[in-house]
Amino acid sequence: MTHKTVYLDYAAATPVDPVVLEAMQPYFTDKFYNPSATYLAAQNLKKELESARAKAAHVIGSRPSEIVFTAGGTEANNLAIKGVLQQYADGEVLVSSVEHESVLAPAAHFAHTHIPVTSDATVDIPKMARLITDKTVLISVMYANNEVGTIQPIRKITQLAQIIREERHKAGNSMPLYVHTDACQAGNYLDLHVSRLGIDMMTINGGKLYGPKQSGILYVSSHIRLQPQIEGGRQERNLRSGTENLAHAVGIAEAIERAQALRQESAKTMQELQRYFINSLQSAIPNCVINGAHKYRLPNNVHITTPGQDNERLIFALDEQGILAAAGSACSASNEEPSHVLRAMGLSDAEAQASLRFTMGTSTTKEDIDYTVQTLKDILYT
Repeated sequence: MTHKTVYLDYAAATPVDPVVLEAMQPYFTDKFYNPSATYLAAQNLKKELESARAKAAHVIGSRPSEIVFTAGGTEANNLAIKGVLQQYADGEVLVSSVEHESVLAPAAHFAHTHIPVTSDATVDIPKMARLITDKTVLISVMYANNEVGTIQPIRKITQLAQIIREERHKAGNSMPLYVHTDACQAGNYLDLHVSRLGIDMMTINGGKLYGPKQSGILYVSSHIRLQPQIEGGRQERNLRSGTENLAHAVGIAEAIERAQALRQESAKTMQELQRYFINSLQSAIPNCVINGAHKYRLPNNVHITTPGQDNERLIFALDEQGILAAAGSACSASNEEPSHVLRAMGLSDAEAQASLRFTMGTSTTKEDIDYTVQTLKDILYT
């Protein structure tokens, strides 16, 4: 029997927007030259690369020179964390306990502390303030959580960092304090303007913005110097060596411009679907628990726990009915350990392994939600 396909894993991957694909197309065929070559045709492409950089910079309110194109969010996060900490032998990094592995893993190579979160995955700022020492050089807190959708109070974090910088200056402590945010999940619905956020570095992932996979941006404020992680070509201001992927640079610049232009409209549409989804779930499956923040939450995220169930079994059963959902981050889907995000929120291992993530996007309809809720109810109760 053939079932309709309902895709509810937009946090893992988005389809490429046709407008973005059209913008990228010439760079796969006609405009294939290496932008670093010296002949005129290549130098013209170098100008187009810089045009893409300027477009991305304009969207987030930065200088073009503060945009570093990378091969996705993971590389950008590694460059941000390692690029700072490798310069400070005594430096420490604070990372939230609900970060993506691409922040947690590089941070683990240095003196690091995990910032605790509340039961809805919000960073506990008073506790974070007490964890900052004279050696803390970097704080990394994701803008919006990839599993439960909780939006973090980034502006409050950057304001706290500024107070500490001023105190250090008065005390004669020359150790800088930078704030980095992984904004990979935020771009479709939240403001990415760097001065309004007050951040020093920000990671953006094109594959979450209806742009190409393996395209990313690291915004690096001009007052920061980073240690490069990929050497040998001196591209991207010597921060990311290798032949520039012009198609992906053009693609992510187009994608972020469209996402930010449409974000308020998109958020409104998703909020209506989110309310409908949650209400339908609570009506059909009364014992399901909604995880994450209720107010400060990505509008396309619905994360639930179904007590006493096994999420792997549920994922397979939903898949058989054409519903594509997730148990957590796609990057750790092969890991049988319970989600570190849910553990940090206080869920037991059994509760974590009974949890499902549904993330909606441009193709999601109320009919999709009705089908998903009814199918899940049938799986649970028959």
